[in-house]
Amino acid sequence: MAPQHDFPFSRPKGVEPPAEYKELRSKCPVAPGRLFDGSKIWLISRHKELKEVLQDGRFSKVRTLPGFPELSPGGKAAAQSGNAATFVDMDPPEHTKYRGMVWPYLTPEAVEQLRPSIQAKADKLVDAMIARGGPLDLNEAFSMPLPFRVIYDFIGIPEADFAYLSANVAVRSSGSSNAKDAAAAADDLVKYMDNLVAEKERNPTGKDLISELVTKQLRPGHMTREQLVQTAFLMLVAGNATVATQINLGVISLLQHPDQLAAMKADPARLVPAATEEICRFHTGSSYALRRLAVADVQVDGQLVKKGEGIIALNQSANRDESVFPDPDRFDIHRQSNPQQVGFGYGTHVCVAEWLARAEIQVAIGTLFRRLPNLRLAVPESQIQYSDPARDVGLAALPVTW
Repeated sequence: MAPQHDFPFSRPKGVEPPAEYKELRSKCPVAPGRLFDGSKIWLISRHKELKEVLQDGRFSKVRTLPGFPELSPGGKAAAQSGNAATFVDMDPPEHTKYRGMVWPYLTPEAVEQLRPSIQAKADKLVDAMIARGGPLDLNEAFSMPLPFRVIYDFIGIPEADFAYLSANVAVRSSGSSNAKDAAAAADDLVKYMDNLVAEKERNPTGKDLISELVTKQLRPGHMTREQLVQTAFLMLVAGNATVATQINLGVISLLQHPDQLAAMKADPARLVPAATEEICRFHTGSSYALRRLAVADVQVDGQLVKKGEGIIALNQSANRDESVFPDPDRFDIHRQSNPQQVGFGYGTHVCVAEWLARAEIQVAIGTLFRRLPNLRLAVPESQIQYSDPARDVGLAALPVTW
């Protein structure tokens, strides 16, 4: 029997993935682990097995089931809050039904229609950076505001509410928040969305997601009001800070590889999308989200995962799988196999907004290096402060100048 590993592991430094991932891939790709509350889980570290379990209907995404793996007290409190589940925490056929209500607005074609608006927001933020002058914190001035302004407009949130919502989202989403604070922040956000939905019911503009869902799903009776509130809440809290982190880390990686940066500047139409895929592979901004609960006994790579046991599919590890990505610890925007990267998950529950996230990262890095060709770090690289090594990789700030 393989030894039981306390999880999560810690990054040794900076953006380096935990060293345990490489060892697990080679020696024990389905390994027993233990969470903060003592519960047993299975760690899935290779690309092949990750894809298998994320396509297997015997693994559930319903977080209220007994034994579902949570990583912190705050996560447990959010899962047991009593609020209606969003589609990301449902299994088919309910998941298919409710995800399908949002998906038409997030298809690759729909996102392309949003690209001019994303570009305008990026240009406005860079205009403000130039007017202010460097050095400044790129995270505060550009990387964080861009995805949040995009999603706020997408949902239909008034600009006057942006700062309040961003502060509450940060508390609710933080793995370091205590259970009381995380639950209170989530409750405040749900109440805000409830009031906003009520306003859209009175006056649906038809130009934002909530208005569209009011008109096409709520009024015909396809979804309840509480389900609409929770769907809007999901879109508000899910993934925007992760996109900001990917922008920050992408800027650092490109600056660390000036030859690749020069190639991207010379051929942006081809290499900005390629760089975005490599950023999402190399950095894997959301690396603890692929959690499931076995609802039947399942054999995974010869290991029996029993009914009622949790698994965590380690996409950060799978994105460094040597059998899929040659020289996986090298950042390389010319890599050919990146359609296999699993930074957005895989299978039924792949991130519904993956194409929006890609577009935001593409616009961000393309705009920054086009408009600020001399963009560079304003402090030595050794002074950059990264997040808690046991959490998703992130930055407290990114001082830059140009």
